[in-house]
Amino acid sequence: MTVQHDSSVYEQIQSGEQFQELRRRYRSWAFPMTVAFLAWYLLYVVLSGFARGFMGTKLFGNINVALVFGILQFVSTFLIAWAYSRHASAKLDPLADELRHDVEERAQ
Repeated sequence: MTVQHDSSVYEQIQSGEQFQELRRRYRSWAFPMTVAFLAWYLLYVVLSGFARGFMGTKLFGNINVALVFGILQFVSTFLIAWAYSRHASAKLDPLADELRHDVEERAQ
C-alpha cells in the first residue's frame, strides 16, 4: 500500500455522494445553530452595554435580568451540546461509519 494510493482513496471518498451528504447534514445543523447562539450571545452583550436599566431590573431579591441572562448563556451552551450529540448520533454517525468502512475496505 503506497501513500499515493491512500490519498487517492481519500480523494475518491471526499468527492463521493455519501461524503457530500455527511457535510450537508453537518453544515445544515451547525451553521444555523452557530448563528442562533452568536445572536443570543450578542443580544446579551448589547443589552448589557446599552440597556443597563433593563438588565438591572430586579426580579426577586438580588437576582436581576442580567444574572438570569448570564446563567441562561451557560444553560443554552449545554443544551446545544446535548442537541448536537443527539443530532450526530442520529444523522451523522451512521453515515460516517459507512464512510469509514468504505475507506478501510478500499485501503486494503
